[in-house]
Amino acid sequence: MDGVEPKRAGTGSGLLAGIRRLLGMPAFWFIAFVALVFAGLSLRLRLPLGPNYWDTAVYLDAIQRIRIGQIPNVDFFAPVGPLGYYLAAGLEEFFAQAQPMLLVNWAVLPVALPLLALLVAHVGRRSRAQALLLLLPFLLFASLPVNLHGLYPMPGFDGYGHYNRHVSLLLYLLIATLLFVESRRLLLGLVAALMLTLFLVKITGAVTGTILVGYAMLAGRMRFRDLAVAAGLVVAALALLELGTGIVSAYLADILTLLGLNTGALLPRFLTVASVKFNVVGPGLLLLAVLAFAAWRERAPFSLEGLRALLASPLGWFAVALVALTFFETQNTGSLEFIGLWPIVLLVLGDCWGRRDRLSQIVLVLALAVSLPTALIFTQRAARAMVGGLSYTGLNIPDLGPLGRVSLKPDIAERAAGMLDHYAARQETYRDLVRRNLLPSYILYSETDYQATWLLEVQQGITALRDWETRNKRRLGSLFTLDFVDPFNDLLDRNPTPNTPIGIDPGRSTPAIDQKTLEGLAEADAILQPKCPPTTARAAIAEHFAEALKGRRLVALAPCWDMYLKD
Repeated sequence: MDGVEPKRAGTGSGLLAGIRRLLGMPAFWFIAFVALVFAGLSLRLRLPLGPNYWDTAVYLDAIQRIRIGQIPNVDFFAPVGPLGYYLAAGLEEFFAQAQPMLLVNWAVLPVALPLLALLVAHVGRRSRAQALLLLLPFLLFASLPVNLHGLYPMPGFDGYGHYNRHVSLLLYLLIATLLFVESRRLLLGLVAALMLTLFLVKITGAVTGTILVGYAMLAGRMRFRDLAVAAGLVVAALALLELGTGIVSAYLADILTLLGLNTGALLPRFLTVASVKFNVVGPGLLLLAVLAFAAWRERAPFSLEGLRALLASPLGWFAVALVALTFFETQNTGSLEFIGLWPIVLLVLGDCWGRRDRLSQIVLVLALAVSLPTALIFTQRAARAMVGGLSYTGLNIPDLGPLGRVSLKPDIAERAAGMLDHYAARQETYRDLVRRNLLPSYILYSETDYQATWLLEVQQGITALRDWETRNKRRLGSLFTLDFVDPFNDLLDRNPTPNTPIGIDPGRSTPAIDQKTLEGLAEADAILQPKCPPTTARAAIAEHFAEALKGRRLVALAPCWDMYLKD
């Protein structure tokens, strides 16, 4: 017996050591994450309903248009770049039953994960711990459709801000690349790939990336020749896209249109970001001040070499990244704000870790204050949604496919059904609010019960359309909906009208109607108008497309739907 015990102890300690080694391997976490993504896309998951869920359905509209051969920005106006829609459409080809929030949230991963793998493998050859500390935050923030700023108190996943989250993750990779990649060729290739991706996802992401890459040249992380080569690669790729599809010039034209529609002052947006994200901006400014004091205390001689060293220091990088990321956030309505600071915080922590002087300890505390609340907020919001969802119930929306696989509190589900009946019976009440330029609630679209009511409204419209087609022995081949989002062509497998926008928001992200749009709308067999409830946005959309309704026959399709029919 005496000889057995040491063997058991040795076996146990060996197992623990093996587990520790496994958990310390970046490859283990990377493979585990990919496996979880595949499982999440393959299973018919039901996710807790969150604010602005219908933003996710905008992607389904784009996917259906791509499926029938339309090209984003060329054949339909889109508020952002084309790549996100193509990536979502590509994933949907392989995972047709994936819950749309997961599908769209993870659409950027086919591009981001290979670039992340190259970055982590390169850094891991020098320091496995450093590679792990770059990898794990990215995997955390890419894991679930969760924003860092909640718009509604009920737990649920965020159905909006998908492309902003995509850009935030890409900027995280870009900053990590500029700071940690030592190989000139790998640096050049990763920067070119990330800048091309940023441009094709959202132009403000590319502008932010340009600021960071330009600073990298000033700080000596990239030579001008390498910067020129990377820019040349991006331009060459865009030129090939333009020659093959015309998509780049169309995208730029859409950007100019959006700039004309959004001409508000920039200062109030900066103040909004500072107030909403004070948990990062406040400690970040204090950290900058302490780092600046530390640099002043060292009193390096003023010279070109000293300036270059200052620019290359964590102080310089943190300052420019804070400004650049704040600029990007002024163009957002929620995402993964400021996660791009994390690679710089890693440098700061590396400089002060283990030091005993008081200034280093202050820096350490402030660096953690910049980063830890972000991780805690993300984790807490994700955990609330998943734990709360255990007691949630689904809606009776059998014809909505994956879009309908959501859950919510039973009393909110009951309220949503009751509100749909109420809206149908009290139309004049809500028309009066429209005349007063008021919504039924100030944050109507962020409210879970309204998003549930909208899903029930869509279900009612599908049922009514199918009943009408059966009675009249006529199939409506092309549909257009006078609402922010048009889910019907995707759900019923019909043909979306060409030259018509997605994510309709007149005055903000939808250009004035022109002859091409009118010709596209003329191809619609039916134009649908939702009524539960009438809102200022729906009234503005109906007015925006009023010319296209002329000559059509009005059909009362259902309590919550009218149809303008082409005879």
